[in-house]
Amino acid sequence: MRGAGIKLLTTGNSPAPAHLLDVTRTVSRAQKRATGIDRIERAYLEHLIACDTPLFGLVRTKLGFLLLDKDGCAALLRHVVDPFWTQVDLISRWGRRTDQPRAITETGLRRMALDRSTPLRLKRMLKRHLPPGAVYLNVGQTNFNDRVIHATKGIEGARIVTYVHDTIPLDWPDTQTQKSRLRFKRFLNCVDRFSDIVLCNSSVTKTDILQHVHQKWDTDIHVLLPGLHDMPLGNAPVGPWTDRPYFITIGTIEPRKQIGFLLDLWSDFDGDQDPHLLICGQRGWMSDAIFERLDQHPRNVHELNDLSDPDMWALLSQSNGLLFPSLAEGFGYPAFEAAKLDIPVLCSPLPVFKELLKDYPIYAGESDRYSWRNNIEQLAQRRRGQGGEQNRQGAVHVPGWQAHFNQLFTLL
Repeated sequence: MRGAGIKLLTTGNSPAPAHLLDVTRTVSRAQKRATGIDRIERAYLEHLIACDTPLFGLVRTKLGFLLLDKDGCAALLRHVVDPFWTQVDLISRWGRRTDQPRAITETGLRRMALDRSTPLRLKRMLKRHLPPGAVYLNVGQTNFNDRVIHATKGIEGARIVTYVHDTIPLDWPDTQTQKSRLRFKRFLNCVDRFSDIVLCNSSVTKTDILQHVHQKWDTDIHVLLPGLHDMPLGNAPVGPWTDRPYFITIGTIEPRKQIGFLLDLWSDFDGDQDPHLLICGQRGWMSDAIFERLDQHPRNVHELNDLSDPDMWALLSQSNGLLFPSLAEGFGYPAFEAAKLDIPVLCSPLPVFKELLKDYPIYAGESDRYSWRNNIEQLAQRRRGQGGEQNRQGAVHVPGWQAHFNQLFTLL
């Protein structure tokens, strides 16, 4: 959400006496391009700040934990949207020597913290500030472990709510690092054993979760669709694609996104009048061969990995379509953003897209090179920035955050 402003929200009333939101992920990814999970955690931060219920933020640092009050949470959100902290104290300089943005963010929060503790004193700190019946929410799938769970359970009547976004590390292990697979397995094991309420982003994700947990949840797991923020359009960058048909793919460059498949397709587009491909996403993991191909600057292919959201949305709004050949998705934010802008989506026939986007996208098998090329050529003939008759007829309801939190508060 870098580049997007903050506006005052109205939100429903929560029955919880207090919310404890784990914001460790938000802190760890300060000044980095927001992923889908980042957006969701930040949306929780934004809406719970607006709620009348007391809000506390929990941050794991190198040496222990910080506890933020609502003012501290609001300062964190402002800094994430438009960074204003600049200094690094000695603690952060030592603990985060390889991550300057996180060091700066932790320094600013340390000065504003309501309280701080060593890991061994976390339970005592939480009991000192949170009322009985407080609800701990972990949305970012970070910092959810036995220590945090034990400390939270030390609050009388406390409940634990976790949001599980997908089970891709277990279902597609070849697209993940060993570290990420083990980390997710530990996370889901803790969810299985200790969560009072489990939230997920689609019925498909719910089915996937139930295949991996030991306890067969029924009423305690709920589908809550993520919402979309307003999408203010910035300034679309100009380049060789400006006066030509162009397509966008959005997301971290990693094996699951099948960027190599798109590069193979574009190797056939070698004429001056052929469409351009814009890759909007930072370089990720296990994709050295793809990075080498991109470093050779393939014809009509452009890597844009540091755009603000408004500028990226402006680029998307003027494109001939979004290309999404992903092997698996928990939700797929870029597809919903394209749908909200009435831009064509050409994607793999993933169950989550069939469930939520229905007939809006144009579906093509992730290895069906002929179908992809044929659809791209047809879309390239359309006037840029318009979805066309086919897509407007298949228009889908793009979810909003207010409905999400209304449903959440009924569960609490």
